Amino acid sequence: MDSKEDRWSAAMRAERKGDTVAYERLLQDVARVLRTTVRGRASHLGLPPSETEDVVQEILIGLHTMRRRWNDQRPFLPWLHAIVRYKLTDAVRRRLRERRTRVDLAFDDWIEVIDQYAPDESGLIDRDIDRALAALPAGQRRVVEALAVDGASIKETAARLNASEGTIRMTMHRALKKLSKLAAGPDPQSAGEC
Repeated sequence: MDSKEDRWSAAMRAERKGDTVAYERLLQDVARVLRTTVRGRASHLGLPPSETEDVVQEILIGLHTMRRRWNDQRPFLPWLHAIVRYKLTDAVRRRLRERRTRVDLAFDDWIEVIDQYAPDESGLIDRDIDRALAALPAGQRRVVEALAVDGASIKETAARLNASEGTIRMTMHRALKKLSKLAAGPDPQSAGEC
């Protein structure tokens, strides 16, 4: 019985001779094996199971894109394992970058955040809203105006301001926090200081 190495190497060689059926079978076979392998490795690296298929597809794209670089005098599996390693590393790096800016809150949680920082009746009144918005840094002001005044969605605001949705959420959170402090008035502890 042929080993995986022999079958896959033969399929790659056949692809070079124009055998698209052999190549298609190779990709299907590799994808089936990778789904199990990647799921285990991704979990060990802290990636959620939901990203398994994305990583598998990235590996298959890498295999397809780089297929002309495979030396048919050398084993196929180590070459494939190198692609797997690089694509998993890319996925982990991407996840870490996203984690720094991502704020995933359900709609009800957003309402809770807004309610937490919303001024009460003794706080800001309508005529003070413009003054409060003017006290915000320009970036925060643009986000608050887009979301709260214009009624745009986070996705629309992100596209309009050329930023990620996570950045928009974080900026809105910071702006609401600053507006809440403005609504509370001066810090009573600092009022007596000269």
